[in-house]
Amino acid sequence: MTHEEAAKRIAHLTQEINHHNHLYYQESRTEISDFEFDKLLEELIRLENQFPDLLFADSPSQRVGGAITKEFQTVAHEYRMLSLGNTYTLEELQAFDERVIKGLGHTDFEYFCEMKFDGVAISLVYEKGNLVRAVTRGDGTKGDDVTANVKTIRNIPLTVKGENIPDKFEVRGEIFLPRREFEKINTEREKNGEALLANPRNAASGTIKMQDSGVVAKRRLNCYFYQLLGENIGISKHDEAIHLIEKWGFNVSPTYRKVSKLEEVLDYIESWREKRFTLPLDTDGVVLKINDYDQREELGFTAKIPRWAIAYKYQAESAETELLSITYQVGRTGAITPVANLSPVHLAGTTVKRASLHNANEIERLDIHEGDFVFVEKGGEIIPKITAVNPEKRKPLAQPISYIQTCPECGTTLIRKEGEAKHYCPNAASCPPQVLGRIEHFVSKRAMDIDSLGTERIRALIDQGFIRNYADIYDLEEKQSDLLGLEMSQDQYEKESGGLLYITVQKALFALTESISSKQIQDFLDEKAELPLLETLKAFQEQIRIWKKKVPANVGMVDRLIHQLKDHPELPKMEDFVPVALVLDLFLGRKVEWSQLLESSQKHGTVHRILLDLNLELSPELTERIKKLKANTFQEGVISNMMEGIKASKAQPFEKVLFALGIRNIGENTAQLLARHFGSLEKLREASSEQLLEINGVGETLVHSLQEFFLQPENLEIIQRLKDQGLKFEIEQREDAVLGSALAGKRILASGKLKNFKRDEIVDFVQAHGGQYLSSVSKNLDFIIEGEDMGPSKKEKAQKLGVPLISEEEFLRMVNS
Repeated sequence: MTHEEAAKRIAHLTQEINHHNHLYYQESRTEISDFEFDKLLEELIRLENQFPDLLFADSPSQRVGGAITKEFQTVAHEYRMLSLGNTYTLEELQAFDERVIKGLGHTDFEYFCEMKFDGVAISLVYEKGNLVRAVTRGDGTKGDDVTANVKTIRNIPLTVKGENIPDKFEVRGEIFLPRREFEKINTEREKNGEALLANPRNAASGTIKMQDSGVVAKRRLNCYFYQLLGENIGISKHDEAIHLIEKWGFNVSPTYRKVSKLEEVLDYIESWREKRFTLPLDTDGVVLKINDYDQREELGFTAKIPRWAIAYKYQAESAETELLSITYQVGRTGAITPVANLSPVHLAGTTVKRASLHNANEIERLDIHEGDFVFVEKGGEIIPKITAVNPEKRKPLAQPISYIQTCPECGTTLIRKEGEAKHYCPNAASCPPQVLGRIEHFVSKRAMDIDSLGTERIRALIDQGFIRNYADIYDLEEKQSDLLGLEMSQDQYEKESGGLLYITVQKALFALTESISSKQIQDFLDEKAELPLLETLKAFQEQIRIWKKKVPANVGMVDRLIHQLKDHPELPKMEDFVPVALVLDLFLGRKVEWSQLLESSQKHGTVHRILLDLNLELSPELTERIKKLKANTFQEGVISNMMEGIKASKAQPFEKVLFALGIRNIGENTAQLLARHFGSLEKLREASSEQLLEINGVGETLVHSLQEFFLQPENLEIIQRLKDQGLKFEIEQREDAVLGSALAGKRILASGKLKNFKRDEIVDFVQAHGGQYLSSVSKNLDFIIEGEDMGPSKKEKAQKLGVPLISEEEFLRMVNS
């Protein structure tokens, strides 16, 4: 590609990427997939690397991040970032209006109304049209310089172009994490067993202060702007300033309105009371400001706040509903979180059926009893919270809620550390959620590389008792027949505190009826989300009649479910879920005792395992009906792929196996270092503290981790089982393993495309000449071999850390000399 062709292509790519960014951030819609967008960005970065003179400051490529900031410099604000006074009643607003009239001496003024967004206040300074500084509010007088992170936010202009742009100006706004991005991040974190982010506002605040701007870029923060400051800008009113920054390309929320009297302010407040829940972020009120700047000067300030502006805050919405039951969730660290299951109630624009109870202290503080009517509030948290109990509606003889003593996942007695609010399950060795993380690490690409064992499959194998540690993976070959039909997804199930298994209403209705699709049922349930369970089931019977789908049989089966629920009031209630035992009883009532069904559904976590436990002879027709209760299952092809992946993993070298063991503080590079130094796990285990500390890069913490790991008898037992299965615990000696010592003691990384080496070849080459190959940019590197198309973020990070960059030719000369 010629320089001219590259310039045209870069201009086209820039325009296209900016167009898609605008659609995503300003209009909340997309025309292409994330994958297609990333491909456009990759092409742009590649061309800009090839033609550096065509890389401009406002290129979309400059938003990918990658800079590391150890400390954020404190910067003084040129104009103080003031707080506003708050008001919660219309009477207080009227009093504010009267103070304005008195201060100005007339009623000839306008208010500018806008929503009060729940985000992170930011000040951006532009000079000569370029963004030069982004500073947080801080204490209002000074804040933290977060420019590198803010530049990754794709709807913040890096440069401003147009006529009459001031030499210097400042815009202020609110950075926020859109609700859909927040939910996406939490879904991913939950899937990975990580702690969930508390709410979008805290997530945005934490993100903007992250040290790695590359991570910030992936969070897809957004920003709404609401203020323009500067000298000689040529405007005299706030609405003129807003229209001006809109024209310059700043993202302004389209929720503002200019009004001329208080009655119109009150109308604005009322119009957004419910409508605000449709916005992409949380709002907690309305800000009104005097529109004219001269009138603002006339009104002035108190010691802390302006007299020309005020914030009206909506009261946090509260609703009263019945507590049906409490379930307890186990995190991957063993932390226990109680969740209240509620009768559905409409709150803050959504139907609420769950509420957080946080910990045992909170349950005790609220004095919650079984079947209480509780007050629920929603204030930006992931799920709403219970704020109080209505004691007047408490049922006679209702018992206080007793916090569970044993883990609902594994039955181990819970512990509570001194000074901590949460209970924990100490059974890290075999509690399913805690085991999951260790096994995921073991099978990961950089460890044993068993890609046919994804999280969903691992979780299914753990929950249903097939694996308790990573050595069990290699015993699965003998259990292939038992795996056939095993359920993979656990999302359709829930266990209440006594261990009783529940299944979603959607799955239950799908199995109980015929000729009605799963999607039809889900769409119906979404539409009826506000109805209590029994009313939902009755409404579903009416819908069956409207659909005219096998009416007598289908209505009859739903009727039987309704009667089952009424006949067993002793079973805890949970909206959106019904006891598995009740549903199976409708199919198996004549074949098995109710007590046996109940006991089996307390012992096992899926319908499949219950049926294996009951060991019944079922007709093909009944088998098919019950099969509809199950999630996706392990089929022959899936099992075959798993076995092949497990078998292939036995060929992984010792350094990979050592890394896979998951010894604390031993990363991929350290595992390679230890494997090469000692040659076998046995020699590593026998090494003294002094011998370990002699190795460059090994410290006291790592020594302690190794010693602690080898002192655990269960770890030694697992290692022996892995050895018996043929895994490699010694380094393979190759004739060509050592070619020289020119790179002895050097820590090296190659980035970009190399002419003489493929990726694996450069690693082997470095190690064969005595060097250590690291997998990421860090200050520990002696140098980086800079190949073609080296990523700009890596290069910038290397330069900031002072790591030398050398060409491939220089590297080869170093080795050959």
